[in-house]
Amino acid sequence: MAEPTSVALAAAPIPSTAEISRAEKLVRERFLHGGEDPAVALAPGSPRRRALDRALEELRADPKAKHPSTAWRREFSLLLGLERLLSDSEPKLADGTVLSAHQVDALSGTLAALLAEAQRTAPSGNGRAAASASPELLASADILGPDEEEDTNANGGVAAATRGADSDPRDGSDQQDKEEEEEEEAEELLEDDDADDAEDDDDLEPVQRAAPEEEDDDDDEDDDLEDDVDGEIADEDEEQAEEEAAERESESEEEPRDWVEEGEDEEDSLADQPEDPNAAKRFWFEHATGAGKTVAALGFVEATQTGGVLILTHRRNLVDQFHGELRDRGYSKRISRPLLKGEDSVKGPVTVETYQWFVRNAGKISSAYTIVICDEAHTALGEKTSAAIREWTGPIFIGMTATGALIARHVTDLFPTQTSRFDLAQAARRGVIAPLRCVRISPGVGVRTIAKVPLRRGEVDTEFDQDELAKLLDQQPFNVAVANLYKTRFNGVPGVVYAAGVRHAYNLAEAFRAEGIKAQGVSGETPKRELAEILARYERGDIDVLINAQLLAEGWNSPRATVCVHLAPTASKRIYQQRVGRVTRRHPGKEAGLVVDFVHPATKNDDPVVTLHSLLDRDVYRGGAIVVGPVRRGRGRRMRVERRVLPVCVEEERRFAVFERELWRIAVEHLDYGEQHLWAALAGARVAPTGWRRARAMLHFDRGGELKSRFLITAVERNKNPQLRMRALTDIAALRDPDAFDTAIDIIGGWPREERKEASKIMLRALVERRIGRRDQATAWIWRLAEYTRDVHEEYAVQRWPETKRLLGLLVNSAGGAHARNARRLIHAARKQDRRLAAALLAAALAHTPEAEEALRGARTRMARKPPALARELLRNFPKRRARNARRRRKGGKGAANGSNGASRAQAAKGGSASEAPTEGVLNEALASGAPRAVDHVGGLEPAAGDKLGRDVREALDHAEQ
Repeated sequence: MAEPTSVALAAAPIPSTAEISRAEKLVRERFLHGGEDPAVALAPGSPRRRALDRALEELRADPKAKHPSTAWRREFSLLLGLERLLSDSEPKLADGTVLSAHQVDALSGTLAALLAEAQRTAPSGNGRAAASASPELLASADILGPDEEEDTNANGGVAAATRGADSDPRDGSDQQDKEEEEEEEAEELLEDDDADDAEDDDDLEPVQRAAPEEEDDDDDEDDDLEDDVDGEIADEDEEQAEEEAAERESESEEEPRDWVEEGEDEEDSLADQPEDPNAAKRFWFEHATGAGKTVAALGFVEATQTGGVLILTHRRNLVDQFHGELRDRGYSKRISRPLLKGEDSVKGPVTVETYQWFVRNAGKISSAYTIVICDEAHTALGEKTSAAIREWTGPIFIGMTATGALIARHVTDLFPTQTSRFDLAQAARRGVIAPLRCVRISPGVGVRTIAKVPLRRGEVDTEFDQDELAKLLDQQPFNVAVANLYKTRFNGVPGVVYAAGVRHAYNLAEAFRAEGIKAQGVSGETPKRELAEILARYERGDIDVLINAQLLAEGWNSPRATVCVHLAPTASKRIYQQRVGRVTRRHPGKEAGLVVDFVHPATKNDDPVVTLHSLLDRDVYRGGAIVVGPVRRGRGRRMRVERRVLPVCVEEERRFAVFERELWRIAVEHLDYGEQHLWAALAGARVAPTGWRRARAMLHFDRGGELKSRFLITAVERNKNPQLRMRALTDIAALRDPDAFDTAIDIIGGWPREERKEASKIMLRALVERRIGRRDQATAWIWRLAEYTRDVHEEYAVQRWPETKRLLGLLVNSAGGAHARNARRLIHAARKQDRRLAAALLAAALAHTPEAEEALRGARTRMARKPPALARELLRNFPKRRARNARRRRKGGKGAANGSNGASRAQAAKGGSASEAPTEGVLNEALASGAPRAVDHVGGLEPAAGDKLGRDVREALDHAEQ
């Protein structure tokens, strides 16, 4: 049967122009847009051709039909309306508002998903899609339960209406025909059908939006709906208290909890999910707060002309905001009261209600609504709300939220298909919302135990225990300090402060007012009229700071708000982004939104407390700088930008990249102890002569000297500049750190001869000028340095006493017992000389056997009873530097000696310039593995902890070398 059906579809002729016009008048939409080829646009089997064929079938079944059936509206109204709206070069709303690119993306993404679903549910051999075989008039009666369903079906009028709506138009249901005939007879008494038809034919153009044919016929109906809306608005104040009580009761039953009671297992809380046949008709898109989600929703209102639109939101004040937007955008005539059982309207009624109303009326809502828009879709994830949405299989559901990516797993459970994403970072980069600056403030000693506040896991996300958080933060000294801080940094700047609970909000408001700040606390306990007045005063500028717990995190929009203070931390990225969204809207004079996080400046992105940097996954924190959005240099900045930065990312690769990139701008004092040592090692290897003083100044906080020792030792060992290595030796001596001094002497032993000689002079001079370590340590250091410069002392001794050459020759050329005797002979001869010559003789002696070494060690120990005096005598043996004349410019062609000296000086200068601007290869070599072994035990560290720290630094430097 499939092949004959395909052939029949391919051979189906395109309907005539008259038929297309009749169908357009019926459905009030265009089947052909400007410049389209009918053979392509209305190709057999395409969604638009199916919509046309279905409309023509309804006209053939009932030539006097004035509007399409409910089944047609639900299947094709939005699809054709989106094609019409997006066919314009600049899609616009009724008032002429041009939709922005990301709003068009939401519409086009939904259209693409609808087209894909229409192709997937292609019609079977009878020409009808299985999904639309039995559209219902009301929401599924399964929500009501078996007993209520029987009662409803027992009602003859409702059952008849349901059967009439569920029947196929081609079947010609008698009950529906009788009702339509009665309506048309009444209409014929009031108007001339022939004249109206002629007039409508003249007015309808292919490129114009289809106008309703029964515009005059439905005036009474519109007047009734408008009267009902006006009456409902007029009676709203009287019924407000009763509705709010009912909403709070319903909300407490249906909204997701923020915690899970102890003892509950995760397996118990996740029941088996039932089948979800309507999942393919539920879509969602993500737009950042302040990016115009409401305008995008009105794009769907503009797209559907005959189908009703039901907008659901989670708060009553948002209902009023949506009504205001509908009136401002030119859709005031389409605002309708809620339509329930048996009520229908084909003029695209738009109803705005809350999720609580939706749950209470589940099973009683009219099928006139073909689109249901779920504002703040993450709030529709409660058990009862999501069940009611799943059970209503007729309309198309469109969810919109600003935080879908943060809880995408939960949102996609209810709305499987995402049609568009325009997150906070994209919106800020494109300039749709204000850029965001951030500053972190340490909460202080009294409230540094936030990490100990327990977390409660809810159905959507995880949050701190609010009661414990309020006990911790609601302290009078802390409140006064926060008020003083706001006055100092943001005096006169409008902002919103999020406190830990209602009582904390009111206490903070008192502290702010005591500082002379125009502040007001609000909460869910604030009466609605008073709350509206407070928000109006805030917009007028009579109030500068609004303090709340969570009331203003959603559903409140004020472009004037500039500062967002997260005084009460949150562990939920969804809640955090909702808070930040209050300051993202653009406003004259508003350069950027300012976000204040009460955390330590070095808090990493994996901390339970959510920050702006963890929300956006940034690598570096710089106080007061732009975190997201274009950087505009100029006037209007309200926050001082710090010069130094801190790595806040978690991954080691990214953190090390920050060290590589921002080495000289990192605030070292805020790093943890291990990373402070890593920074000191990297800085010592890379420092240039021009940055030496700056590098030392960055370690000003190091009271114990461990970091300075690490920096200097690494400079001695790894830095490529000889002058800096000598300077580091001088600074090591000034530290008087025995371990660092011993390590430096070890490193000197591996240097070239001339550098070793110069370094030994520096170290001997340090031992002369100051006391470093114990006497036995100083003695050992002196004779090690003398061994490094043995040739210098031998040269002096030979010049002073010619017999020295013979004695040293006998010692070197002998072996065994003779070698020991010659050593004792040298020692005996040295005792008869003056102290300087004796020290030179012992320094020049070189033993080969243990016996000779023991004899020399004893003689040297007896001579070093006063280490400074011995160091002074050895230091005198070094040749004095020649006095340098005035600085002269180097000129070429002055002889071979001058040329060689000039070459050596050029080589030294070349070494210095390499340190100032090292190449990548030089830097990698400078970061070669090896932390100073003697520094591991300084500063009171346990040996095991010091060894681990040294290993960590060596591993990091190995990674840098790789």
